[in-house]
Amino acid sequence: MNYSLPTSVELGGREYAIRSDFRPVLDICTVLSDPEADEEEKAFWMLTIFYPDLDEIPPELYRDALKECARFINCGEVEKPQKAPKLVDWEQDFLYIVAPVNRIAGRDVRSLEYLHWWTFVGYYFEIGDCTLSMIVGIRDKLRKHKKLENYEKDFYRQNRELVDFKNRRTEEEDKFLRALTGKPRP
Repeated sequence: MNYSLPTSVELGGREYAIRSDFRPVLDICTVLSDPEADEEEKAFWMLTIFYPDLDEIPPELYRDALKECARFINCGEVEKPQKAPKLVDWEQDFLYIVAPVNRIAGRDVRSLEYLHWWTFVGYYFEIGDCTLSMIVGIRDKLRKHKKLENYEKDFYRQNRELVDFKNRRTEEEDKFLRALTGKPRP
């Protein structure tokens, strides 16, 4: 068992600091789900966001650095080769993720200066019944072509924009997100 919350990774026999707070990891998840970014761009942004001292990492270690980033995002687990269907979009669903996470944490996690990604994920796994679980449940049934219950049909009819994945953000959405987070889109 690993009881520690890592704030660095070892690459080529040397320790390198990482951004272990939940916010940079969510930024990486946003980059990874960007349909307009190719694999090279995604890798570049993963490294740039995750490693504060990327310029100190030799380029021949970048592949290992990407693997360590993925392992960290998976809470220390090696990435599974089998790809699970997408049921959550960290960016689109953020408001519906953070509300129950706040309930579990007993405070607004956005107001914390720092919250380790693994702790955030631990809170996330304990969410239970909430709007997000309704959204994800409907997405899963739609993906499997299963019949929705009447209350699910009503929810979907009234909240289709919450359930259906957005294909791309408009300029207005980008401006809104920048205003919310204070950060430009990676």
